[in-house]
Amino acid sequence: MRLTNKHLFWLKALMHWIALLPIVYLVLLVLTGEAGGDPVQYIIHYTGIGALNTLLITLCISPIAKRFKQGALVQTRRLIGLYVFAYATLHLAAFISLDLLFEWSLFITETVKRPYILVGMVAYLLLFALTVTSFNAIKRKMGKRWQKLHNSIYLIALLVPLHFIWSVKSEIIEPSIYIVVTALLLSLRKEQIKRIFTR
Repeated sequence: MRLTNKHLFWLKALMHWIALLPIVYLVLLVLTGEAGGDPVQYIIHYTGIGALNTLLITLCISPIAKRFKQGALVQTRRLIGLYVFAYATLHLAAFISLDLLFEWSLFITETVKRPYILVGMVAYLLLFALTVTSFNAIKRKMGKRWQKLHNSIYLIALLVPLHFIWSVKSEIIEPSIYIVVTALLLSLRKEQIKRIFTR
């Protein structure tokens, strides 16, 4: 069955709920004191995982659309991409406000000193660029440059798991799983990625 506009409307509505419910759950955990022994680190980790999960879902859309011949499904990528940026912004905001207490000089020092923060900031700035250029009017104005810029999603997909595994001190199982999943999703696009880097 082909997806119609009506189906897409309800699918996007469902995606909004799925993306927002974890944030509501996080707020409830914090308000009820159930956010672990270190709530600050819990919030930072939770929002970071949210960004990574939504990023991986974004990478799943094209292969699924191709496999099941549902080209209309591609129209949901922008929506999910915006939630990637939303979670990444919450992650960064939690780090700056709750961990660093808005000490901007410390933020700059930490970014330069710690490679995992630097990698994360590069990924965030690329996400910001993709977000502000994701609207159709800007896409038309940018022409071919738009696709070149949005191909950086593959670089982001490499940087974010790297940021994750470099940020942990001892527990590497979870970030390792994410690296494997990301590698598998990128392998589905190996020909496309190869064309990008051989132009």
